[in-house]
Amino acid sequence: MKKIVVGMHQPNMMPWIGYFYKIFQSDVFILVDDIQFIKSGSSYTNSVSFNERGKTIKLTVPIKRVKGVTQNINEITPLDNEWKRKYKKRIELAYCKCKYYKEEKEFIFNLITHSSSNHAEYNIHFIKEISRRLNLSTEIKISSEMNIEKVESATDRIIKLAKAVDATHYISGRGGNNYQDHKLYEDNKLNLIYSNFIDFEYEQYRTQEFVKGLSIIDAIFNIGFEKLKLNFEKITYENSKLSI
Repeated sequence: MKKIVVGMHQPNMMPWIGYFYKIFQSDVFILVDDIQFIKSGSSYTNSVSFNERGKTIKLTVPIKRVKGVTQNINEITPLDNEWKRKYKKRIELAYCKCKYYKEEKEFIFNLITHSSSNHAEYNIHFIKEISRRLNLSTEIKISSEMNIEKVESATDRIIKLAKAVDATHYISGRGGNNYQDHKLYEDNKLNLIYSNFIDFEYEQYRTQEFVKGLSIIDAIFNIGFEKLKLNFEKITYENSKLSI
């Protein structure tokens, strides 16, 4: 049987590099957009972090909320488009002196100003376009388009989505070992593996200490797409040596 690795995640907003490394590791990556959006506050679905002079700044998109109504991620919409102008301005101020800013500014700003009234679709467009520029061969699918029957547990849902793409292996985030139902995966003949992403530091503009957990935009403006992809390949190579 051919090995098929599937990864899954909510369609986060302008995700960090570890998110895209998980896509890099997967043969198929499923963006899970038909689960509940948080009832209050913000999440990675509508907020993102950048570096501003060595400090983390968090920007959040205000979401329209319907009182008393539970919304799924693929049902949320921004209050307005004013946030796009603010994002562009803050990003320009933070990154305009970076090595790859001029080269990648148009591409990134086109992603930021992309027109979509549905916020999940907006995030999905960003993720797909960044994956394309990284030349990732991963097939990206959307859970709401897969017609998977509703189930009670998150693990059951993962297994059904994985089976729908004939996956032999499911790749989980590093923290997944604390809550995964390993036996359920075994019973369904689905091998559970964990992402081996290793945080790597790169030169960041105007920082004394490396700032972690930022949007991939930070890495793109500082080191560019080519070096970013090379780092993904290096991590994979280093991990392969450890497993020998």
